[in-house]
Amino acid sequence: MNKTELLNKFSKDPEERVVLARALDQMDRAANRSIPCATQFFSPAQRAALEPLIAACGHPSHLFHGGFQGAERTVCVFLPDWQEPDDWEPSDELAAIECAYPPTGAELTHRDLLGGLMGIGLTRERVGDILVGEQAAQIVCLRDAAPIILSQFDQAGRYRLKLREIPLSELAPAPNQVKVIHDTVSTLRLDAVLSSGFSLARAKAADAVTGGRVSLNHRECLKPDKLVAQGDVLTCRGLGKCVLKTVGGQSRKGRIIIEIERYL
Repeated sequence: MNKTELLNKFSKDPEERVVLARALDQMDRAANRSIPCATQFFSPAQRAALEPLIAACGHPSHLFHGGFQGAERTVCVFLPDWQEPDDWEPSDELAAIECAYPPTGAELTHRDLLGGLMGIGLTRERVGDILVGEQAAQIVCLRDAAPIILSQFDQAGRYRLKLREIPLSELAPAPNQVKVIHDTVSTLRLDAVLSSGFSLARAKAADAVTGGRVSLNHRECLKPDKLVAQGDVLTCRGLGKCVLKTVGGQSRKGRIIIEIERYL
């Protein structure tokens, strides 16, 4: 199956096809030149689209990395035959920049920082996660984007920034805040689990699915009757994300016992 046939099989979205095509180019480059080759940053949805494509290509050696464990945005690194994943050094491709705010009164958001980065000409694909703290933010970026950020990104919103590069090991993501929900459902259909996770009426959950607001494992799903499984990630635009952590046995009334973690 050639490149065009692969893209036709796995994606219909024009923008997504461009992203996947670039990843295939890096995969071929790693194989032909016998060197590690990294993509630009993928969103969770783009990564979900890439993974089955990689499997269809024979599952060449690769890894996903975003600068720290649990990063949302990641690059995909295709490895040559001679290299083991543990031998790849993340700092070869990724960098971390700390942006200190004024000591008092600064209230910067993720949007402020991302907007400032886009304002100096960076595309979203060159920037990974942005970790916003009370007195500083930490930005993960491609290694070749670091000099641009350090030399040009001196202001976000109305606040001046003081920048320095830090080791990836100093990245300090805030722990996720989750609400654990113990419930029972009559079925593991998507609309039923979504209803439980976001405290929605079942009919409203179904409407959210058919209205294109819901993703299952980061891929849009328009079928309310789609069955979900333990470990699946449910995302609803405007409401957030939850994970079906466990599927247990049946209650006395014959309903399925579930545990959901909803991200706050």
